[in-house]
Amino acid sequence: MPRSSPLPPPPPPAEIRTWPDRDALLRDRAVVLGELVRMFVGPGRLGLHWTWAGITALGWSLAGAAFVMFEEAQGPFDTIPGVISLAIGAAVLIPGAAFMAVGAARDVRVHRLLVQWGALESDPVGDLPLRMPRANVAWLLTSSALCAAGLFGCVVVPATARAGQETYGMVAWLMGLGFLAWLTGLTGFVKAFAHRRWVLRVLAGTRAGQPVAAGG
Repeated sequence: MPRSSPLPPPPPPAEIRTWPDRDALLRDRAVVLGELVRMFVGPGRLGLHWTWAGITALGWSLAGAAFVMFEEAQGPFDTIPGVISLAIGAAVLIPGAAFMAVGAARDVRVHRLLVQWGALESDPVGDLPLRMPRANVAWLLTSSALCAAGLFGCVVVPATARAGQETYGMVAWLMGLGFLAWLTGLTGFVKAFAHRRWVLRVLAGTRAGQPVAAGG
């Protein structure tokens, strides 16, 4: 996995700011906010979000296949493929889930920095590229589709399962995939909503920050 880009520091307190004028502050603010928005809802972040979700789903699929094999096993030796599938599934599932959790924690820090840097000054014209409506719509549409598929797997599949046709392992496997899809979609939906809320409350509704301190 490539190393993540380091996060920029929060803006300095008003009493120690050294921007020579407002234009210098706005230039630095634009650079930092552009990088933070890219980290939060940029296309690369969406692709990474789907990648780790897909890896996690693959790990669960292998584990779920193991459950089915255990149910269908006729003897001790028949469980060997299931044990192998379960071990491989765990080796894929655990890192995928861990990276998804790390990504969610990083998103919280990125959003906090977005609020802090966005509140420094008001720049309605310069902030237009930061709104990224197309990226926001992409997050919303893909996340809504995942949430719908996840709810189907978590609710409809067990409700319509029939004894003798679907095994418990098969139902658990599909429910697990549904839960992962729902969780991935919900995470993306919350991110899209948080970005839109930031645009409306911080960029569109921000007030000018404190006067820029003179100095080097």
